[in-house]
Amino acid sequence: METTNNKNLATFTHLSTLSQYCIPFGNYIFPLLIWSTNKEKSEFIDFNGKQVLNFQLSMFLYSLVLAVIAIPILIVTFFSHVPSETFFNDGDFMRNHFSLENITGIAVVAIVAILVFVGLKVAEFFLIIYAAVKASNGEHYKYPFTIPFIK
Repeated sequence: METTNNKNLATFTHLSTLSQYCIPFGNYIFPLLIWSTNKEKSEFIDFNGKQVLNFQLSMFLYSLVLAVIAIPILIVTFFSHVPSETFFNDGDFMRNHFSLENITGIAVVAIVAILVFVGLKVAEFFLIIYAAVKASNGEHYKYPFTIPFIK
């Protein structure tokens, strides 16, 4: 049976990842600080800290892969349909050079990668809340699709 203090620390470890919306890399810094200072005190805190950090590292890896897919494709697609002189001479190049006809199949892959990234971030937010609720109830929760970097 876990103490209330251990449940609260585990819950706060999960919720501290939401600091990523205010502080850059807060989703790594704060859980790491909480976990590293309290992992010897409780197996429950140790388990939850590892889960949080593994999940955040997995989300970073998935986001990085999606960015590597989407960004170069969008840049190449953008510059292949717009002549370079329109950037300097044509003030209305967006209306003149972009249309649905210029969207290629590879651009669709980039758009899908962006949509997957958005879905990933939305799922991440709700999974963090769900894991925090489970931790506050004293239950062990493993995030889905998490790569076990820290064992």
